[in-house]
Amino acid sequence: MAAPPQPLEAMLGLIGLGVRGGLALPGVEVTCAWGRQGKCTAVIVAADASRRATNKVVVPARRAGVPVITGPDAETLGARLGRPPVMVVGVRDRSLAAGIIAAAARATD
Repeated sequence: MAAPPQPLEAMLGLIGLGVRGGLALPGVEVTCAWGRQGKCTAVIVAADASRRATNKVVVPARRAGVPVITGPDAETLGARLGRPPVMVVGVRDRSLAAGIIAAAARATD
């Protein structure tokens, strides 16, 4: 029997699943747009995100009460999504966001 995935792996797996299913999208601009439209239910921000990304996405998300989860570095996040480094991923599905938040909480325990 295989061991359950580690919390960080579980979180990255859920993010990847969301991106493949269109329920989450990487990028500062799309996350900003979803935030303005009230569609963003969570934001994953790379641990090494730039000040620009933080100012454009994280600050408004927190102001709006959208959960912000600190993920791995941008290189790791992008590699897991098959992309160049990714600083921000916006999530628009509540159930997916809840799963990512739970996995992130386990990762910090």
